[in-house]
Amino acid sequence: MATTNDRVIEEALSLPADIRLSLVEKLLTSLNLPIDEEIDRLWAEEAERRVSQIEEGKIKMVPGEEVFARIRAKHGK
Repeated sequence: MATTNDRVIEEALSLPADIRLSLVEKLLTSLNLPIDEEIDRLWAEEAERRVSQIEEGKIKMVPGEEVFARIRAKHGK
């Protein structure tokens, strides 16, 4: 017999991706985790830096399939 937790998880996983994302955000917010504004600012700056590098053609993009193929080859999976 499935526990209440198992049923809730199963039902949550059956939701569309956008609703699951909203659920995750609400659950994380409900934890009242401490917010470090400095870390958030640094991550935002890093994201902007990376987007700029892509837009300026300063970095070579690698398709996800190739990345995962390299990982599987390296780790034998």
